[in-house]
Amino acid sequence: MDQLDRDIINRLQAGLPISERPYAEVATELGIDESALLQRLDRLLKDKTLTRFGPLYDAAKLGGAFSLVAMQVPAGVFDEVAEIVNSYPEVAHNYQRDHAFNMWFVLATETPQQIDAVNRDIEQRTGLAVRNMPKLQEYYLNLQLDASL
Repeated sequence: MDQLDRDIINRLQAGLPISERPYAEVATELGIDESALLQRLDRLLKDKTLTRFGPLYDAAKLGGAFSLVAMQVPAGVFDEVAEIVNSYPEVAHNYQRDHAFNMWFVLATETPQQIDAVNRDIEQRTGLAVRNMPKLQEYYLNLQLDASL
């Protein structure tokens, strides 16, 4: 990453302006054109510097639900199970952890009932138990990570 990449990441963590051309506005702030900004974002995603870039929706406020899910996945089939889990559009994040429960992911569904349905389907397809841990209380952290050197 060069300094412009860092500036882009730092700026975009603050959100996009509400306008017809939000990327053009951000690009102007950064002293580049819109196509350069979009090309850099594309590269940062393709080279996995960024794993995701997009809006965050509060599924619960839209009538849906969130839940944290954990699984104990044997090392020999971890990648295969991860591919199955990641095939669900409801899976927002999936992380490997150094723990007995070594796969953790977040489900975001359109309805609360879909949490159980997706978890049952994952159990059926993988042959492994899932541990559903629904959110009991929510805390908002305005976390922004400084990408500067």
